[in-house]
Amino acid sequence: MESQHILSVLQQVQNGTLDIHTAYRELKISPFEDLGYAKIDHHRKIRQGTPEVIYGAGKTAEQMEGIIRSLLSRCLENILITRLSEDSAAYLSERFSLTYDKLSHIGIVNRRELLTASGTILVATGGTSDIPVAEEAALTAEVLGNKVERLYDVGVAGIHRLLSHADSISKASVIIAVAGMEGALASVIGGLCDCPVIAVPTSVGYGANFQGLSALLSMLNSCASGVSVVNIDNGFGAGYIASMINHIGGNEL
Repeated sequence: MESQHILSVLQQVQNGTLDIHTAYRELKISPFEDLGYAKIDHHRKIRQGTPEVIYGAGKTAEQMEGIIRSLLSRCLENILITRLSEDSAAYLSERFSLTYDKLSHIGIVNRRELLTASGTILVATGGTSDIPVAEEAALTAEVLGNKVERLYDVGVAGIHRLLSHADSISKASVIIAVAGMEGALASVIGGLCDCPVIAVPTSVGYGANFQGLSALLSMLNSCASGVSVVNIDNGFGAGYIASMINHIGGNEL
């Protein structure tokens, strides 16, 4: 861990086993490591509480391999990769211990189950077609140390399906509502719970859906209080924000 590395350097200076000039050189390169094609932010965990996440789309498998090796030099587990293709996942699986979910295109290097918050994040979808984005949110939240409950295919076309889970809704610390079409799920859930709701519009829908724009605008115009909105298909962003919320206010273990 980067924080342990800094403490180790300072401890060595204190006990006289490391001179200040060598320590300076050690700490000088700590903020980031320049690989040429990427600058790895090793201080992100110190600043934000979680290490850097790799966005897989647009990167070659070889580039991701180099980034992973850099991250593993300071963080030994739960390296998260989003939007990871199956071909790149196959390449990386030959070189690392990679857990890969084909549905959400999430990859996790050296996955370890951990729980660092006491609350529950509930991830709900309007339909089955929204599940890939929802799983991106759910897996992100789990890797970041949260208990996650899934509630799939409970959209407003059959609202009794949602209402039958009123107990889970009332117990959640944060709810992620994932929906395409007109995106009404977020408003309905927002009117049923007393916790923050993070709305995720998806690009699921027919032509006038405009690849998720209609759901995005509906969610932005929600009359339910306590609803915030992330970008279209941004399950990762929703899972990350939900984790941050779940780790404050006395929920952190």
